[in-house]
Amino acid sequence: MQILKARFALRASASQFQAWSSSRHRTAATDTQNVEYKPIRSVLVANRGEIAIRVFRACTELGIRSVAIYSEQDRLQMHRQKADESYLVGKGLPPVEAYLSIPEIIRVAKENDVDAIHPGYGLLSERSDFAQAIINAGVRFIGPSPKVVQQMGDKVAARKAAIEAKVPIVPGTDGPITTKEEALEFCKQHGLPVIFKAAYGGGGRGMRVVREMSEVASSFERASSEALGAFGNGSMFIERFIERPRHIEVQLLGDKAGNVVHLYERDCSVQRRHQKVVEIAPAPRLDPETRQRMVDCAVHLARYVGYENAGTVEFLLDDKGNFYFIEVNARLQVEHTITEEVTGIDLVQSQIRVAEGMTLPEMGLTQDKIKADGYAIQCRVTTEDPANNFQPSTGRIEVFRSGEGMGIRLDSASTYAGAIISPYYDSLLVKVISHAQDLSASAAKMNRALREFRIRGVKTNIPFLLNVLENQKFLNGAVDTYFIDENPQLFMFKASQNRAQKILNYLGQVIVNGPATPLATNIPPSTVKPYIPPVPLDLSPEAIRKQEMTGENTAIKPPRGFKQILEEGGPEAFAKAVRDHKGLLLMDTTYRDAHQSLLATRVRSHDLLAVSPYVAHNFSGLYSLENWGGATFDVALRFLHECPWERLEDMRRLIPNIPFQMLLRGANAVGYTNYPDNVVYKFCDMAVKTGMDIFRVFDSLNYLPNLILGMEAAGKAGGVVEAAISYTGDVSNPEKTKYDLKYYVNLADELVKAGTHVLGIKDMAGLLKPQAAKLLISAIRDKHPSVPIHVHTHDTAGAGVAAMLACAEAGADVVDVAVDSMSGLTSQPSMGGLVASLQSTPLDTGIPLQTVSEYSAYWEQARTLYGPFECTATMKSGNADVYINEIPGGQYTNLQFQAFSLGLGSQFEEVKKAYREANLLLGDIIKVTPSSKVVGDLAQFMVQNKLTADDIRAKAEELSFPKSVVEFFQGAIGIPYGGFPEPLRSKILKDMPRIEGRPGQELPPLDFDKLKKDIQETYPEVNDQDVMSAAMYPQVANDYFRIRDKYGPVKHLDTKTFLVGPNVGEAIEVKIERGKTLDIKTLAVSDEMTAAGEREVFFELNGQLRSVFIRDEKASQEMKIHPKAVKGDKSQVGAPMPGTVLTIKVKEGDKVDKGQAIAVLSAMKMEMIVQAPQAGTIKSVSITNGQKLEGDDLICTIEE
Repeated sequence: MQILKARFALRASASQFQAWSSSRHRTAATDTQNVEYKPIRSVLVANRGEIAIRVFRACTELGIRSVAIYSEQDRLQMHRQKADESYLVGKGLPPVEAYLSIPEIIRVAKENDVDAIHPGYGLLSERSDFAQAIINAGVRFIGPSPKVVQQMGDKVAARKAAIEAKVPIVPGTDGPITTKEEALEFCKQHGLPVIFKAAYGGGGRGMRVVREMSEVASSFERASSEALGAFGNGSMFIERFIERPRHIEVQLLGDKAGNVVHLYERDCSVQRRHQKVVEIAPAPRLDPETRQRMVDCAVHLARYVGYENAGTVEFLLDDKGNFYFIEVNARLQVEHTITEEVTGIDLVQSQIRVAEGMTLPEMGLTQDKIKADGYAIQCRVTTEDPANNFQPSTGRIEVFRSGEGMGIRLDSASTYAGAIISPYYDSLLVKVISHAQDLSASAAKMNRALREFRIRGVKTNIPFLLNVLENQKFLNGAVDTYFIDENPQLFMFKASQNRAQKILNYLGQVIVNGPATPLATNIPPSTVKPYIPPVPLDLSPEAIRKQEMTGENTAIKPPRGFKQILEEGGPEAFAKAVRDHKGLLLMDTTYRDAHQSLLATRVRSHDLLAVSPYVAHNFSGLYSLENWGGATFDVALRFLHECPWERLEDMRRLIPNIPFQMLLRGANAVGYTNYPDNVVYKFCDMAVKTGMDIFRVFDSLNYLPNLILGMEAAGKAGGVVEAAISYTGDVSNPEKTKYDLKYYVNLADELVKAGTHVLGIKDMAGLLKPQAAKLLISAIRDKHPSVPIHVHTHDTAGAGVAAMLACAEAGADVVDVAVDSMSGLTSQPSMGGLVASLQSTPLDTGIPLQTVSEYSAYWEQARTLYGPFECTATMKSGNADVYINEIPGGQYTNLQFQAFSLGLGSQFEEVKKAYREANLLLGDIIKVTPSSKVVGDLAQFMVQNKLTADDIRAKAEELSFPKSVVEFFQGAIGIPYGGFPEPLRSKILKDMPRIEGRPGQELPPLDFDKLKKDIQETYPEVNDQDVMSAAMYPQVANDYFRIRDKYGPVKHLDTKTFLVGPNVGEAIEVKIERGKTLDIKTLAVSDEMTAAGEREVFFELNGQLRSVFIRDEKASQEMKIHPKAVKGDKSQVGAPMPGTVLTIKVKEGDKVDKGQAIAVLSAMKMEMIVQAPQAGTIKSVSITNGQKLEGDDLICTIEE
């Protein structure tokens, strides 16, 4: 200790000798009183956080030993580390009470040879008993005398002093108010509005404005409770409330000799809930004469009460130039920094020098020498969520990067990655101070600095501060205390994307808990990076210059295609061009139906987009590219965690020349149920606007009313209508009479009559044999010579190429194919096979076979990435038994995977046989989504329960059938050709309701505005595309929104990483947008779990260490962890912020109304009432009084 003291003595010698020398040469002019100079060797700061560090820095510059105190909860905080010494106070006490324990603080000071104590601001800084206790202990108090602290800290006494000093005041109480009855009496006598203020503290704590008499009692109780918690005394001061004032405060500095100077004023009008948010020095647009009168009054009041050290006199200034005394803050203010910037005077060092006994003239601080230079702005960056009513945000700072540079000062404490923001203290994170020669330049510097900040893991108010800084009224200096309330645009935020950290959380989740999407097989995704065939580059001088600047090659514009014909002439011109085309046209299904059939629809946008430029440049002659709709829509949301609308937009951007085609399930749109008509119409309209061209409209039962609705919706949207006949049976077999040639020709007549542009034949099971193809296509072509015919099939039996050749020869204009490596089995016929078969014939496709080969090579490699969904895991070849069971190609592999998941993998042959029986039980129906699902569900139900067709007929009344089967018989998807089978229908339905006619006809229109508003309550950033996804798949979309909100744009990850995560030591690149690439390396996973059941996963992101905490879902099941409320589920009420439960307002079984108080929480000295999000009955209560909660911890559940 002696060595330590010697070191501090040496460090202090220079500055203290200078101070002592000045005190030795005092004159009568400077020594108005007999003031003893006594150097300070050590200072203890009775505070925490950034103000403690601010004082420590001043001490270091003065050569003074700094001493910190810290509570048990603050043992890891930075202020402890910044001091020369630090000591624990208040062991066993609650977090705030530890810093309010006067005996403990005095003990630490005495035990450690402390000369003086600086109170900082807040906590004990305005407690006169604290100042007196310090002096009684023989330690110096860096601040005003205890008498002045008591007089000025007591707002009533300060008010009395102001009256005696003839300083203008606002009418108010003569003494502290302690009961709501006294508050009511004052309000009745003096009228409203009034303002309640804490009598023994400031900073907006315990402050309330009351405008209604009915609110007086409750507002008083809340304000008093808040003041008691913040300052240890709930007494209140009440005064009349001045409307539309500016809040101006004058910075003062006095010495022990009676000298007082002002350091000009600060404008603190930008306030929220009476809490200062942004401060400016000096006050802009302040009349010089008013300024002079105001600072003169402040100095006069300080001299009148014998004020010494730093302090602030606060005034309200009305629009007529009248000002009124509010209070004196007998301490250093949070915003003292901006005064330091414009005057160049270190207020904290000045405080210490005054406490040593130096006079202001000795420090060179006479009024004539104090000038204000330029403008300074202070922004308080807090851990509050401005988009959620500024609720405190606590937790671990995952990422911290500050804004710096010329004219910027940062005063902070716990601002580093890994710091824990606790719920126990004030939410201030960092004070950012800018200084420039004028207000607009200072604001520009502040704006730039705030934009440089990157803070992740906790929410901050930076978006709100930026809105303030860009507001024209603020930039003009024309603000008053109503500024925030009257500018709601300040609360309109662009959400921070936080993409990098969210992606790290996703990777950590997959590493710790396994795949985020269910894997169907044990085949792992390969590590191959598919070779992407190149496209011709633009070698023009402009493109070369662009490449030199950006480093990116630019492809030439792809050739003109049928998309341009459609854009120029509309659907009719497009259809005519198709019909007039010489040679067979192809539609490529690789982007949709091929991977639906072979890879469970799991192919991701990442791999589709990679090869899209090649497709655009080399397949411009395609009729269309099938790339959207059908199962790809919900699978994208459900399993791939990507937006199908974004997929469509991205593909259209890369393929501008080939028409896009989608599958529209008539009145079912892209869903499996019926929707109100306005939903189908709006869906088609949005699809066209997003990039869709051709709508293959079909109905799973060929039910005309459903078909025609889809046709009308697609046509009205401006799309090409391709009405499709779903094919089943065999028109070449005279024994199959239900779906004969006449049936299909008549249906074609109806569709042409309804206005279809193109006539589609949808052979979803691959049942169309070559001979049947000739009969069917010839008959339709003869009846409708000018209508283009487009045929779709599956190659399940292996006869697909032959069937499509037969269609072409019979007059079909377009047939569907898949690129070779994605063809065959339950997919479409081979593109290469068909192209080769037609070379040098009148039907030549014009597509080079070598081009097909290059395209196929890409998908041959890309397909290996999807090993977990590979159909060949269970299906090794095509199978002609499809002519018996009639299972659609898109359903075949899914049905097989489902059978394995249900434990029926070894019985798949029985499932296929049962499928045929189920189809006949249902009346031999058309089988395509969703009717095919009905047949599949019934088939698996039969196999699981060992039921035959006869058993079904005999036991129908007592069996519990799958939901899809019951709804089918009710008429939920339409009426099948030939009607429902009886008496089976009646036995199954009994007295259940039946739907007559088109199922969606009676549905009321969906209110999209209401739906959007409901979703925005949980996910404010949703757009109209998201709302449409929610209209199609409510629960699926909600789950997707939750995952997107939590994990960000995971679509940018490569497929292997997305599915199974990276290996430790593996480095990946993630291009999140043009010019922004994340370099991520997985470093390690901790073996130990936290008390919350989390493992820390370490990464290197762009060369910097990052880590995320991921709950180990399996291991944490054995731990007792408080449950979390599920985001978006209104029946579950979660804690809006971390905090302590003060009061529980409900119990199980209580009836509650929407908005009714459920519980009261306390955090960061703020009380929060948790309200019921909906009316209902309390099902369960998951909390207890005094319990400490984390954010989103489950409070209760409510049943509607």
